[in-house]
Amino acid sequence: MTRPRDHDFVSVQTTSPSVEPTEYLVRPRGDIWLIQHGGGEYGPYQNRREAMFFAIDAAHKYGRLGRHTHVCLIDQTGRPQTTWTYGTDPYPSVF
Repeated sequence: MTRPRDHDFVSVQTTSPSVEPTEYLVRPRGDIWLIQHGGGEYGPYQNRREAMFFAIDAAHKYGRLGRHTHVCLIDQTGRPQTTWTYGTDPYPSVF
């Protein structure tokens, strides 16, 4: 039996390219709520619950296309806090 040589083996790369998540940001502005996504603003929504509902619905639809999506609520310090992630959290969401 002959020994395999180094050039007899083919290197296979098993890592997939890094996919950047698609964010839907829900934030207040005065008395209204907005959704920021892809450089645009959507709304106005009457309250946080309504804005979250529409953001999660949009993120779910985009996630079904194979995208990594999540919804973030902007906290009082201005930092995003992830509140829903496609494939991890239930849909329809209960909040």
